[in-house]
Amino acid sequence: MTLKRLAIIMLVCIVSFGLLAGPAMAKKKPSLDAWKAKFDPSTAEYKCIVSNVSHPVLKGVYTGFAIRDELWKRTNGKIYLDYKPFSMLGGEVEVLNQLQMGAIQGMACSSVASTNLGPRFGLVNLPFLINSFEKLDKFVNSGELFDHFLMGMDHQGIMAVDIASYGNYGWATTVPVKTIADAKKVKFRIAEAAVNKLSYKAWGFNPVVMPWPDVPVALKQGVITGLDHTLTVCSVTKKFEVAKYYTRLNYAQGLFIWLFNKAWFDKLPRHLQNILKETVSDMCAEARKADKQQEAEQITAAKEKYGVEFFKLSDKEMKTLIKQANSVHVKFAPEINKLYKGDKYRSKNYLKKVQNYMGY
Repeated sequence: MTLKRLAIIMLVCIVSFGLLAGPAMAKKKPSLDAWKAKFDPSTAEYKCIVSNVSHPVLKGVYTGFAIRDELWKRTNGKIYLDYKPFSMLGGEVEVLNQLQMGAIQGMACSSVASTNLGPRFGLVNLPFLINSFEKLDKFVNSGELFDHFLMGMDHQGIMAVDIASYGNYGWATTVPVKTIADAKKVKFRIAEAAVNKLSYKAWGFNPVVMPWPDVPVALKQGVITGLDHTLTVCSVTKKFEVAKYYTRLNYAQGLFIWLFNKAWFDKLPRHLQNILKETVSDMCAEARKADKQQEAEQITAAKEKYGVEFFKLSDKEMKTLIKQANSVHVKFAPEINKLYKGDKYRSKNYLKKVQNYMGY
């Protein structure tokens, strides 16, 4: 076979593959058609691009579309919130940098990733501190304690307005985990976050830091045998197709913190600033109620659709984990208690105040 003929054959194969693979790859690209705005955004006087890494099937993620529509109504079409879920603008660390530079105007950032620019936000990741829907509502309604929390990225030129949940953290595993001894045999995937790594070190478990997109293949191949994540996320993202067991640890809430670029916000007229903040808070409050209901629904779905078995550790072993995890509170306290120039609440031990308020 001549080189010329071989080259022609290879070219035909490449083109054929492109024709076949192109449409298939295009189908995998996320579409926002199902959530398309029912108004013409081109007439808006102000526009803000807001990012999120997850799927709107999660109530806390869908909140972005609820904010978009309600904001349009309350401002009489003056502000259009252009919501981009599905990691359309990149990963969270990358998007945080875009937000800080003003390339985008907003972001619903996971509490796990938020500590990259706002260590104080690590407060809500601390084990067994704000670890239920009821405790989350109590913290949100704590007045100056919650207001100080929201100032966590103020020194970075980023303001936080409110938070929505994506459920309670536990362990989805490919083997039953009924005891601490069982857990020590599992290779848990955890997020790249300081508090998470400190927690698993305190517990003496075997964590594997891994980006979320790598999880499906790693789980199927046995590279990891467990996930540190919320029941709702594991269910709606079909992780229960492989991981047939779930241990309801409930050691923390998964949260999205709604962030905006301060420079952009400050350019809005005062009355529009107020409407934006009120709308975000109102929609987050509705989302938190929906988040609780969604978790209850996903427990049923996990059992009926995937045959998932649920477990809880004994009271004695839970007390052991709580005691061990207190070292994480102690080690991360300096980051949470650190004060910045813009802070109005000047407590020297903010963490202790929150612990007392939450009954920790």
